[in-house]
Amino acid sequence: MTPAKLPHPIYVTQPLLPELKDFLPYLETIWENKILTNGGPFHQQLEQALCEYLGVKHICLFTNGTLALMTALQALRITGEVITTPYSFVATAHSLLWNGIKPVFVDIDPNSMNMDPANIEAAITPQTTAIMPVHCYGRPCDVERIEKIADNYGLKVIYDAAHAFGVRHNGGSVLNYGDLSVLSFHATKIFNTFEGGAIICPDGKTKQRIDHLKNFGFVDEVTVVAPGINGKMSEINAAFGLLQLKGIDAALLQRRAIDARYRKNLAGIAGIACLPACEEQMTNHAYFPILVRPEYGVRRDELYQVLRDHDIFARRYFYPLISDFPMYRGMPSAAPANLPQARQAADQVICLPIYPGLSDEQIDTISAVIAHTAAS
Repeated sequence: MTPAKLPHPIYVTQPLLPELKDFLPYLETIWENKILTNGGPFHQQLEQALCEYLGVKHICLFTNGTLALMTALQALRITGEVITTPYSFVATAHSLLWNGIKPVFVDIDPNSMNMDPANIEAAITPQTTAIMPVHCYGRPCDVERIEKIADNYGLKVIYDAAHAFGVRHNGGSVLNYGDLSVLSFHATKIFNTFEGGAIICPDGKTKQRIDHLKNFGFVDEVTVVAPGINGKMSEINAAFGLLQLKGIDAALLQRRAIDARYRKNLAGIAGIACLPACEEQMTNHAYFPILVRPEYGVRRDELYQVLRDHDIFARRYFYPLISDFPMYRGMPSAAPANLPQARQAADQVICLPIYPGLSDEQIDTISAVIAHTAAS
């Protein structure tokens, strides 16, 4: 029997929003003190609260994750070439181009979907100054191997940790690895401030430099020490983040339960592969990707369309590869032969809906559509 069409569309994600009445006291405080930006009280409170929650020493809040990436590169004075992954959102590589840096793409590990450290050394040239890996889907990179390579060659490491809020590794935050880690607090992320982002810093001196860079380079009213930009988070966004933080643990538990139900439902469907399950706290279940293998009997794009026909709006994260876009595809490292695992993943992946509030009935219906499509 064909699964019934759902009464309402289901999107790949849905922003976690608290009760509006709970946000009003924060807005009233902002209206009373008339401080809207420039590191106001809510901004300072959120930085402190996030340091405590995430287990990091210093954090710099930004208006979005892309500006945070661009500023992280400026803060470490990165030039020349940076080794990165083609399997990510375009902001990863765009942040390099905006800084006049050449991205060099290396292939991924098909089990983790992260940059495969085995491919890094061959991509290093005299112009290489840094590595920019991505904790894809909130699953930690092989941080120890990447750190060893970076140390051997004198390279900086900036992690695009847009997906990795709350992820832990070896008993501590995965955000403490590398020279800098960059978070996104976009509306689609598990922790959002409507729009927002942050850079995790290892020391106070680096934080001070980044804070100058995100505020036009100002130190005081009359002193500018760097060609900075305006990347500051507003008080409204910071206040919303403080409220959001109160519900994050419950949200993570719901995501874990959704992940487990999908895995159980899809386990018997030939040609549908889930990524290997991570240990508890080593992922945040930010996404639920499946791979549509040839054994399924229906190609990925056909299943994608069937889901849409049932008002299930899954997404092909990440298709196309970054290396396929016009500004990158002429680069030698973007050649298809250089990236076979990333290309296969991009051709097979579908990220299914996952967010707090997604019901068991909805999960079961999505799973039934996938099972029925294979059988039809």
